[in-house]
Amino acid sequence: MRIVGLLLAAGSATRFGSDKLRHELPHGVSIAVQAARHLKMELPDVIAVVRPGATELISSLKSEGCEVVICDNAAEGMGASLACAARAAAHLHPGADGVLVALGDMPFVRRTTIAAVRDALAGGAALAAPYFRARRGHPVALSKAFYKDLSTLRGDEGAKKIIAQNERRLVKVPVGDPGTIRDIDTPGDLAPPLRI
Repeated sequence: MRIVGLLLAAGSATRFGSDKLRHELPHGVSIAVQAARHLKMELPDVIAVVRPGATELISSLKSEGCEVVICDNAAEGMGASLACAARAAAHLHPGADGVLVALGDMPFVRRTTIAAVRDALAGGAALAAPYFRARRGHPVALSKAFYKDLSTLRGDEGAKKIIAQNERRLVKVPVGDPGTIRDIDTPGDLAPPLRI
């Protein structure tokens, strides 16, 4: 199966105090680039969605091999960004069987988790998500049957509603990866450092 990675990197980062997606982790790689690298290592096709004017971020993500799409209405929230990403996937990769949605502010998700969620979708799941200690995390994979629902999302909810409405079809992938539930909202979220 052909699964396209969608990296949502269009947030405004108001709580972080600066551009968190370009903030460097202790090893010198930015938060968004680290998230992109892990995704690219498991999926050959990755579309990164960014907000208008994010010139340096666009350059960095293109250098990592991502296809970059600018979401003009990214300020509306994650739902708007995910809708942009889904429309881009349908246009740029019309033969894809599904998408795997990752967040640009979650650099600690392990490659093995990304691979496990991808493999669940490739194995026939309509929806798949990692679960760490009974908590659903990221990334989330959705089959192409959900493209229409994804492409009409609005606001800041993301795919949560789609998952809730189709919970019986969701394959829960148990993982021992705390990175699946650890996003970066403030500088304090970066400590203590985790191994990547």
